[in-house]
Amino acid sequence: MVKLAADDAVPASSTGFYWHERCFWHDPGAIGVFSSLAEFQQPQAASESPESKRRLKNLLEVSGLIDELVVTKPRPACREELEYFHTSRYLDELERGDRYGGGDAGDCAPYTAGSLLAAKQSAGLAIAAVGDVVCGKCRNAYALCRPPGHHAEADCGRGFCLLGNIPVAIKCARARGLVNRVAVLDWDVHHGNGSQSAFYQNPDVFTVSIHQAGNYPLETGTFAEQGEGAGCGTNLNLPLPPGCGIGAYRYSMQQLVLPALEAFQPDLIIVACGYDACGKDPLGSMLLNSSAYAEMTGQVKALAERVCNGRLVMVHEGGYSEGYVPLCGHAAISALSGSNTRVPDPQDAEIAAWGYQELQPHQRVLIDGWRSDWCGATGG
Repeated sequence: MVKLAADDAVPASSTGFYWHERCFWHDPGAIGVFSSLAEFQQPQAASESPESKRRLKNLLEVSGLIDELVVTKPRPACREELEYFHTSRYLDELERGDRYGGGDAGDCAPYTAGSLLAAKQSAGLAIAAVGDVVCGKCRNAYALCRPPGHHAEADCGRGFCLLGNIPVAIKCARARGLVNRVAVLDWDVHHGNGSQSAFYQNPDVFTVSIHQAGNYPLETGTFAEQGEGAGCGTNLNLPLPPGCGIGAYRYSMQQLVLPALEAFQPDLIIVACGYDACGKDPLGSMLLNSSAYAEMTGQVKALAERVCNGRLVMVHEGGYSEGYVPLCGHAAISALSGSNTRVPDPQDAEIAAWGYQELQPHQRVLIDGWRSDWCGATGG
């Protein structure tokens, strides 16, 4: 692993921001919330559209926060880098589909001509962000990736994801001897099945997913999935029931997620940063506001400062409210960078005042049970 010399110390305020216009050019087609068009589905823009991400980048520009960040537009991922995670067969299939105008990469992962270029660029953002943080070029980083990646598996795309941005970035960094122990925290409203599958038998990569139970994918994401073989005990799922709010997420983070991450003692923490657990998202049923994302970011940042010299990378995943995602993202990036630049969220207080935002009794019982079982199984 690369060690920083004393005179190479990274300023505490150095936050990298990785983006590229190419990522916004991916077009899943006019499918709405579906995976493809059908006879009685009037065409409409796909839920996974560029607007939530583009509006986040625009909000950073207008607020001036982007001027406080180290902005980088890295190269796209190359075939060799992608093959650290993906099979040759799958990559060949994507390239063939790209030549013939697109298709579906697997399970609800539609794409059109040009999408593969965007996906390679998206993976390239994650690779560069991870590489720069572990090499000390910046303290922490945010990668505005699109298409998202946390559902993609080695041999197929899933859930709007074509390439596994985070697994590719981790495997590249580990193959180059840049980092050893990595923790991935996925707070997208959907289960982080891609990272789980990539490292399920790997004792040096700890994957944690806090998500809405039984949403997507339907067959994965239970608490019982804790890793296999040498990786047993390095995968933690918290499948929260629909309707969980700020109280349930705060309790989960304090009681189980943060202690489990700290016990693992990673060299690097990566957050699969989806905003679809917000109260305004059309594809989730959770109740978070922008302040909740700022709070969770601050908690993970403080943990990273304690255990891995501040090395933290946030990789953008889902979030389908074009109007509200930018406010959540801005709040998170402001917390990540330690900036005083804020933008007003006109619905922050309103969402916080919704009913059932407090930790509910059934939620406490569930989380306490997980904590007891996890500590018993891992000795934590």
